Amino acid sequence: MTGLVVRNTGSWYVVLADDGQTFACKVKGTFRLRGIRSTNPVAVGDRVTFTPGADGITALIDGIEDRRNYIIRRASNLSKQSHIIAANVDLAVLLVTVAHPETSFTFIDRFLASAEAYRVPVALVFNKTDLYDDAEQARLREICTLYEGLGYRCLSCSAKNRQGLEAVRAELSGKVSLLSGNSGVGKSTLLNALMPQAVAKTAEISVAHDMGTHTTTFSEMFFLPDDGGALIDTPGIKGFGTFDMAREEVGHFFREIFSVSAECRFGNCTHTHEPGCAVQRAVAEGRIAQSRYNSYLSMLDDEEEEKYRR
Repeated sequence: MTGLVVRNTGSWYVVLADDGQTFACKVKGTFRLRGIRSTNPVAVGDRVTFTPGADGITALIDGIEDRRNYIIRRASNLSKQSHIIAANVDLAVLLVTVAHPETSFTFIDRFLASAEAYRVPVALVFNKTDLYDDAEQARLREICTLYEGLGYRCLSCSAKNRQGLEAVRAELSGKVSLLSGNSGVGKSTLLNALMPQAVAKTAEISVAHDMGTHTTTFSEMFFLPDDGGALIDTPGIKGFGTFDMAREEVGHFFREIFSVSAECRFGNCTHTHEPGCAVQRAVAEGRIAQSRYNSYLSMLDDEEEEKYRR
């Protein structure tokens, strides 16, 4: 039988079969021996083949159909392995906050670069706008100007007050979208606002640390009403370590760096010290944002296990 993986709880996968039945599935033992360096060889959004058990409820996944794309990051505790966040998505929605808590440029840029590497379009959604003071609102406008200038769609909303949600709904319409972001940025609140039937858990921000608490403990796909789209909710993540991205490739996934690098004197320029580097010149002249260049530099040496958490 064939079906769609709609939930991943770590050891079990819920598969929606093509005939509408759902099965609680395990991965066939030999399946893990195919050289997949991942903590989860099967991800939400995968199309799989499976064999139902005698009880008609459980099944064994024995194959994955070719993926159109996926979002991947370095596994939190196993630097030599990856974690596939979701597969076969039309859009990745990165939910970010200018404050309460603040999402770092490094996190945003790492996510964007990884999405670029695996051909996944991204929209940035800035949440909690109801909490921003004048300075934070100005900061929001600056950040949106930066990323819109690079061709990324930027939206603003207050999921709690249900402001700006129509534009978000329009962006999601008819698409299979991944919802990702740091803990505490309001993913579950946004999910509840868009799809009250999801009844996702929410939690208050820790006043002491202004950090989010993990409320989603597994990935799950929710189907949007009436328009054929779906939203994959994922656990909040603190850091985004890139995986299998060679140093000489990193610049390819920063749109403006890749564009300007054609003017560098050397074809193998790392944009760090070489004479005649057009990228360094563009940074000095303000044509490439310093924050983006800093993110690029932070990704050049991502072999150190805990580097991306700093």
